[in-house]
Amino acid sequence: MDSGCWQAGAREAGTTARIVLVAAAALVDGDGRVLIAKRPEGKAMAGLWEFPGGKVEDGETPEATLIRELTEELGIETRRSCLAPIAFASHGYEDFHLLMPVFACRVWQGEPRALEHEALAWAYPARLRDYAMPPADEPLIGLLRDLL
Repeated sequence: MDSGCWQAGAREAGTTARIVLVAAAALVDGDGRVLIAKRPEGKAMAGLWEFPGGKVEDGETPEATLIRELTEELGIETRRSCLAPIAFASHGYEDFHLLMPVFACRVWQGEPRALEHEALAWAYPARLRDYAMPPADEPLIGLLRDLL
């Protein structure tokens, strides 16, 4: 057993960073491409590409968050039955710890538009590494490539 890994884990267990719960969607089109959105200027991590979604509000489920956020951010509508949980990300940033359940969505109504983002792009999972993404999103790339 590698004691270095064990010791590092023990130190991390004592952190007191606040946990931020965010839900994200991997919208998958008929060609197997995934929608990513570019964070606009003035927001944290501006210019990076991310999976659509947002913060889970008090009393809200991650699925309800996605239904709300996809309408607000992209102008599309979906239902809970169209959201399939596929993964989660857990990443420690300097000021908080992000916990992000990720759902695949293949069915929605409307054409996605960049209502709150600088731009949108449809990317094949094998090409997602071509886009600069936040650290919490990066581990999801290989998973999406293998699943989709």
